[in-house]
Formats: sequence, C-alpha cells, structure tokens
Amino acid sequence: MKLALIGAMREEIDPILEAVNEYTTSEYAGNTFYECQYGGHELVIAYSKIGKVFSAITASVMIERYKAQKILFSGVAGGISKDLKIGDLVMASALCQHDVDITAFGHPYGFIPEGSVMIEADSDLRSLAAEVAVDMGIELYEGIIATGDQFVASAERKEWIEKTFNADALEMEGASVACVCQNFNVPFFVLRAISDAADGEAGMDFDTFLKSSASVSAKFILEMVARIGH
Repeated sequence: MKLALIGAMREEIDPILEAVNEYTTSEYAGNTFYECQYGGHELVIAYSKIGKVFSAITASVMIERYKAQKILFSGVAGGISKDLKIGDLVMASALCQHDVDITAFGHPYGFIPEGSVMIEADSDLRSLAAEVAVDMGIELYEGIIATGDQFVASAERKEWIEKTFNADALEMEGASVACVCQNFNVPFFVLRAISDAADGEAGMDFDTFLKSSASVSAKFILEMVARIGH
C-alpha cells in the first residue's frame, strides 16, 4: 500500500526519516518528497511548511502525483483541554478551521458553503491507533483539533476556540489536510503531541519541547504504519 506521512516542519519528519534510514528524494511543487519502503508499504514523506495553504498543496501532490492511498499526519500542537499536558498524544476525532468567519452571512464559525464545520478522521485508522496505544502502554487522547493560520499564544483566544468548537488542541495544518482528503476520498489520520499549553507561555514552551514532542508523535505513527493491512 502507498502511504503518505506528513509533518509541517522539518523537526516533525526528521525522526521518521531517521527510522526508515534509506530513502530517495524528488522535487515537485516547491517541495522535497522522500520515498522508501517501511513496514511492508511504500511511503512518501514530506514536511509541508507551516500553514493551511502549504499543507493542502502537499497533501494534494501526495495523492495526485505520488498516488497515496492513506495520509497520516504527525506533528505537534498546542493544548487547550486541561487534561492535556506537554508530551501527551491526541488523535483527531474531527477537525475544524477556527479562523474561518463568514458569520456575517448567517453561517456558524468554521463553516464554508458546500462544506461542513467538522471533518471526521478515518474511523479504522483511529481504531488501529487505539490498539497501538494499548500495546505501547501509551495514554492516547481523542478529541477535536482546531486548525488556523495563527500561532495561538493568547489564553483568551484559546478559551474562545474551546467554547466555540469544543476543541482539545490547536495547530495550523490538520483541517486543511482533512479537507483535501475528504474531497479526494482518501482516508486520513491526524496525530499531535502536545508541545505547549497556549496560555501565554506558548512561545517559550513550543521552542523547548518541539523536538521531543515531535519524536513521540513520529514513533507512534511508524508503529501504526507497521500494522496497517497486517
């Protein structure tokens, strides 16, 4: 099976590339794509660069050019839920865009006509993740992940997103990847390790815990890859 693994930043895919060890590279659409064999699958790996536009481009290329049959996103996020602490893993049950606002036309926050506020992640991949978590002895949280083109370091904004979308974590790419996958009918999974609390100390926490949290997420994603279809 052809699987695509995406991170937003180099630090989010470095642990994956180190684990697979050998790969070839190709350049397309302003990005580098790494291809290899792992766990009985063909993998295409890339970091999209930060934000919804770049992640949507990368996901689309992986599906159209590299023929990915499933997409798994690995990376870090800011925690909203008080139950989440730095290093915890959260998989998306559904994703939304917290910075979409056409409420002036009577629509709810996050809604785009002919779309929906929430896009659900693939149930089979979520079930597999739950099994992996048990076997690895890891506590895996499941919840709504909110995406926007903002690094949220404001407690007030965090509280608004939590109240409006019932979101548990914040990041900048997941919902755009979800939108691409929904339109191409490709199953997807989004996993985030908490790197900051988005409470005013977010900038400091993010820089400190980016690499360690990204490694936690990457290790989990690779264990999932090894089990898909087996």
